Amino acid sequence: MTNYFSRAITKNIYKSNSEKSEITSQILYGENFRIISKKKNWLKIKTSFDNYTGFIKNDYYLKKTNIAYKCFNLKSRIYRINKSKKFIRTNLFLPFNSRVSVIKVQKGFIEFEKNRWIKKKHLKKLSHKEQSFIKILKKFDGIKYLWGGKSFKGIDCSALIQMYYLYNNKYFPRDTKDQIKIKKGIKNSMNFKKGNIIYWKGHVAICINSKKLIHAYGPMKRVIKMNIDYTIKRIFKTAKLKVKKITNI
Repeated sequence: MTNYFSRAITKNIYKSNSEKSEITSQILYGENFRIISKKKNWLKIKTSFDNYTGFIKNDYYLKKTNIAYKCFNLKSRIYRINKSKKFIRTNLFLPFNSRVSVIKVQKGFIEFEKNRWIKKKHLKKLSHKEQSFIKILKKFDGIKYLWGGKSFKGIDCSALIQMYYLYNNKYFPRDTKDQIKIKKGIKNSMNFKKGNIIYWKGHVAICINSKKLIHAYGPMKRVIKMNIDYTIKRIFKTAKLKVKKITNI
């Protein structure tokens, strides 16, 4: 199948070919996907990174291009050049983990589409690895909780964990029900360590040290750092859910 990439800053993936259906995930700018079928104004697609299947609107995409960089900032402003050859701010931003190609380099900026520029210092080479999951996840601290979200505009719990793997070009499923299957569990008598991933049914969090975790938590409506023991007790009290599995990132 031919690979395509999204030209939308964020593009919703729907459960069915209707905007009234559930938004299950998103594609970020430059993410690759394959088209399974077309129906009027809709495409059924499978994402190249995590094999996620769903429906997107049939617009703002191109055949795969030569992606060279990825965005490292939580959000990177897009600029344009005016008639006076000056770089002018727009109100648009590329999200963290967006992928861009290079048309031209000029005065510390990279042109990734016709007269759409981004600061080169906000980018890393596509091959760059970031070993610190905390450095990546903390970018989203305070960002609002959004079911199906994957960006600074909103993110959900499974996407927050997935952002680390996506940045490092390493396969990791989108949903918690699939994430929990591919990770080997560890024996843990609630003696948590940095890098432990905690799974409940339909929820996931990751420990940033032995006492605190970070997660996109629906009841708090944002990405938040919380005490591990308190969180486990609260989730059991409010949702009657016990910890299903503990793994390592």
